[in-house]
Amino acid sequence: MADNQKKIIPINYTNREFDTIRDDLMDIAERLYPDSFQDFSEASFASLMIDAVAYVGDQLSFYLDYNVNESFLDTAYQYNNILRHGRVLGYKFTGRPSTYGEAAFYVMIPATSTGLGMNKNYAPILKKGSQFKSSAGLNYTLMDNVNFADSRNPVVVGKTNAAGAPTHYAVKAYGRVVSGILVTEQVKVGQYQKFAKVRLSTPNISEIISVFDSSGNEYYEVDYLAQDIIYREISNTNYKSDNVASIIKPFLISRKFTAERNGSTVSLQFGSGQESANDLVSDPQSVAMNVFGKTYTTAKSFDPTRLSENQALGIVPENTTLTVVMRTTNPGSSNIASKQLNQVSKVLMDFADKTVLSVSSMADVRASVEVENETPIVGDVTNPTSDEIKQRIYDTFPTQNRAVTQADYENLAYRMHSKYGSIKRVSVQRDPDSQKRNLNMYVISEDSYGNLIKTNSTIKRNLKVWLNQFRMINDTIDILNPYIINLGIEFSIKALPGADKKAVIGSCVRALGARFSNNYYIGESVKISDIYNILKNVRGVLDVLKVRLMNKTGTNYSSATINIDKNLSPDGDMLIVPKNAIVEFKYASTDFTGKAR
Repeated sequence: MADNQKKIIPINYTNREFDTIRDDLMDIAERLYPDSFQDFSEASFASLMIDAVAYVGDQLSFYLDYNVNESFLDTAYQYNNILRHGRVLGYKFTGRPSTYGEAAFYVMIPATSTGLGMNKNYAPILKKGSQFKSSAGLNYTLMDNVNFADSRNPVVVGKTNAAGAPTHYAVKAYGRVVSGILVTEQVKVGQYQKFAKVRLSTPNISEIISVFDSSGNEYYEVDYLAQDIIYREISNTNYKSDNVASIIKPFLISRKFTAERNGSTVSLQFGSGQESANDLVSDPQSVAMNVFGKTYTTAKSFDPTRLSENQALGIVPENTTLTVVMRTTNPGSSNIASKQLNQVSKVLMDFADKTVLSVSSMADVRASVEVENETPIVGDVTNPTSDEIKQRIYDTFPTQNRAVTQADYENLAYRMHSKYGSIKRVSVQRDPDSQKRNLNMYVISEDSYGNLIKTNSTIKRNLKVWLNQFRMINDTIDILNPYIINLGIEFSIKALPGADKKAVIGSCVRALGARFSNNYYIGESVKISDIYNILKNVRGVLDVLKVRLMNKTGTNYSSATINIDKNLSPDGDMLIVPKNAIVEFKYASTDFTGKAR
């Protein structure tokens, strides 16, 4: 009994690295095997065995800690493991960010036979996908079609003959560009395989544009393989009247994939269905109710939006070649200064009726394309860090891609792609006159000059389709126009002795114009104290004596007004604006007037 108690050695389970494990092993060997192992010098066999066992223990402890830490999002360290946790929680990693900007495009168009104006038959459409380069060799791609026949484009005489009559007109138009170029890769796919995954070899992939197989079937990218509905853009035939390029339409699909990103690599993940299975689209009645021999049915849970009953999660390509068109970003930074985008790499151009136009003249128009960015193209072009990815995952999980709160609806409205219509401001408010869950969504757009205009019906229809996939089923939304309240400012200042009063007034007007050039948000109040601070900081102003807001009405102004005196706050510092109205200071040259003493 005494010998057994003597051999009991307490084990310290907190000793998990090489040195502490080796010390414990030395203690055990010296106490339990004093006659067998007496030489524990560094060159002895006993020391070799103890070091080997301690090394193995240290390695096992390390990998145990590593596996446990990587099993939880908050302690994970490896970048790819963090992305895997994010996919489980609904976060979709988009890869390296792209840089977006606006560029000016120029083209020379032949004049009419009389020389009075350009021949609009030769006014082309510069198609999206056209490629350009900066002086440093960075690539950029046109995002939207640029219509040179638009009447709002500036037109000047470009060339004249010996008699001084115009022969060509130069037209300027604007379009949006994104960093990178379009690249095509072909991937061979063998026999049918469930949940096949195709890895792309092209580096720096930013976006998958299209995927086609050898038979011409298109595969669509979805957020998750259970998704059966996508939204495609259809050209708007009423574009000239409402200025909306595309209309959103829902489509039921069976060929689909998800793009999985692990670091710098991108893989296409397909489902498990076969084209010959013939179970891709089911009768809606069979989805809602499984009809067998019974004359009754128990309660069933089903998703009414999934009428395809696609348990295979999409068709898998087999024995074919996939043609993948993608956009790749520049390997380094894509930020450039103004006037650096000045080279044309690839022009995609279309004319209204090529059959009646001269081939040589169309070639001259195509060769005359020039490009220049008037403002810098800058943006965040680095991959997010591990900590940033974790924070985005934490923010994504609670939303579940649904619209529940006011901020959710506003965020979704802003997320609608601009090609479906431009929304400058949006505000969602609970309808005070409704006893149900009715929401009023106020949206406002802006014209080409930056002035506020009412959102047209086409944009509202697109917004309706866009929101319908996210909204709560019992929420009803009315998309409305807010009132536009045009205001002006009258001010009185005291100038410094000896200052040019006229010049000081001009400086005050410019300062107010710079501050109020950005439109207010819907329902945002106007702080009169801000106007005092702006004027007080203008050089040459000794004191601000008086500031007064006034309604601006008449030609080119909105007809809506506000009773300024009744809507001032009790201290007179703030103009309270209704939740269904937005304030606009439209013309700085005439809306701001002042006097100087």
